Amino acid sequence: MKFLPMTLILIAISTTLGVACGVAGDPTPTPWPTPTPTPTTEPKLTIDTSKQYIATLQTDKGDIEITLRADKTPITVDNFVKLARDGFYDGSTFHRVLPGFMAQGGDPTGTGSGGPGYTIQDEFTDLDHERGVIAMANTGQPNSGGSQFFLTYVPTPHLNGKHTVFGKVTAGMDVADSLTPRDPNSSPDFAGDKLIKVVIQEQ
Repeated sequence: MKFLPMTLILIAISTTLGVACGVAGDPTPTPWPTPTPTPTTEPKLTIDTSKQYIATLQTDKGDIEITLRADKTPITVDNFVKLARDGFYDGSTFHRVLPGFMAQGGDPTGTGSGGPGYTIQDEFTDLDHERGVIAMANTGQPNSGGSQFFLTYVPTPHLNGKHTVFGKVTAGMDVADSLTPRDPNSSPDFAGDKLIKVVIQEQ
């Protein structure tokens, strides 16, 4: 496994087909050059996979509640839960928000190139990229996710088998829909809506 900070650029590609209701067609992840790998230790599994985990993303627009699928993606959920409990996401932003596609967060640097200093393995299951799922961002290479994630605004089946889906929004999708559009490359002066804290409940 390579250990390196991760970056994901998600580019919305407009097509002449499938643009009903103003939604662009088939945006795809694009790899981005990464810094020199920095060896570190991947977190060990700490969650109880027999229990259910609920993540509440407290934003300055309101709360987004997500049911995490530890039964399907234990490594990914464990990583997300540990980072949340350690306060890794506190005060970060939704640094890339593309209407008709997704809202991306989880990078403490707000640039799209930050991460926890390690990567985790992919967990592809029968969980598809429907509207309102949470999935791992990555560099476009296998097993390159770290801390960054995205919430889907529309079904994005072209991402199935490329990004690990590890939960679904169960409340507050209207809050997710209201996040301010932002592309860090074209609007660097606006930091993006704040992710104040991620609260984890174990049931």
